[in-house]
Amino acid sequence: MTDSTRPTAPGPHPEPIRFFGTTWLDHSGHYGLRRAGVAAGSLALAAVSAVLLRIGYQGMALAEVGWVLNVLVVGMFALCTAIAFGREWESFTKRPDPERQQSLRGLMAIGFLGVLVAWALRSLREAPGEGLRRAEYEEAVTQASRRRARRTGHPGRRAKR
Repeated sequence: MTDSTRPTAPGPHPEPIRFFGTTWLDHSGHYGLRRAGVAAGSLALAAVSAVLLRIGYQGMALAEVGWVLNVLVVGMFALCTAIAFGREWESFTKRPDPERQQSLRGLMAIGFLGVLVAWALRSLREAPGEGLRRAEYEEAVTQASRRRARRTGHPGRRAKR
């Protein structure tokens, strides 16, 4: 059977998470190894990125661009990294506004180091975004069960009042 012809279970379906799919729901499919891999990969990418930023800074020092430009560049990267870390950390617990995310895309790209560190730290506790998705999924399941409970029975056999 292909995915389009496979019968689906009634009710809500869990939303997949990057690198985890829907294994976050029941922690199956080497969930623990995936979390460790995401944490290690994020930390490794953050370390390599920090080395590359350091090389870029040394290139500016060799070019003797001046202390003002050095301070501006370091300050920009530090500020963008801090903001990107905060925004990414917040997105694990609450849905971000798509329009605001679009407007901050450049800042998040400059502060990519903060995003990587946020992913590494969050994956030590859970899959990044799992808490938010789990709460949304459980709410959808309870609403679906309430809707099903109200519709049970044959409407033609109901007693007339």
